[in-house]
Amino acid sequence: MGRHMTSTKTGQCVVCGRTFPLSRLHKAGYLRPNLVTMVAEEVPSCTADSYICDEDLGRYRRRYVEKLLDEERGELSNLDKRVLDSFEKGASTVQTSAVNLLERNPTFGERVADKVASFGGSWTFILSFLGVLCVWMAANVVGLFAVPFDPYPFILLNLVLSCLAALQAPVIMMSQRRQEEKDRLRSENDYMINLRAELEIRQLHEKIDHQMAHQWERLAEMQQIQIELLERRGGGRSPT
Repeated sequence: MGRHMTSTKTGQCVVCGRTFPLSRLHKAGYLRPNLVTMVAEEVPSCTADSYICDEDLGRYRRRYVEKLLDEERGELSNLDKRVLDSFEKGASTVQTSAVNLLERNPTFGERVADKVASFGGSWTFILSFLGVLCVWMAANVVGLFAVPFDPYPFILLNLVLSCLAALQAPVIMMSQRRQEEKDRLRSENDYMINLRAELEIRQLHEKIDHQMAHQWERLAEMQQIQIELLERRGGGRSPT
């Protein structure tokens, strides 16, 4: 049984000098001119026919985008750097990391705080609490018991209300703080996604402009060739 040997075409990266399959290389002539100019400043041997590997291209793309953001916004924040890291890796890790933070399982205390805050801010709690207060005061004023356990001015009731307010307020604040943290993560997530989309769209516009300019050059070259062929045919005809 004969073996079919398949040869994989390879090329050399002009930046790092390593050899890679052509599927992992990018021709410099098809990249954005500003990006190629940045590479050529450090690698003078880079031409339109040179190849750049994925790793080096991602590194230069990050530096190019970082330069653009630094010119527009000045000092970059941690969120901007996280977007640049994901942009360099070429994967959408920004959104997934933020989603994982939002979807983590809450602890037992956080679940209790959420339930207390949810019940404490409902009409069920308000009406139930008013009912308990009315029954408490009526039982001590009307004289349902031989000896009132909390006669007027209801000192024990005031103590219970004070203890309830002292315990309920921190629990509700815990739930609100966790909700604020979730809202902050969502806003940061939206900011990073919007920034990533803005950078992608900007680079897409640059790439389209570059491709259109390249196509116009090819069309002009083809038209010039056609004109030369027509002139040769016209000049080669014998007069009748």
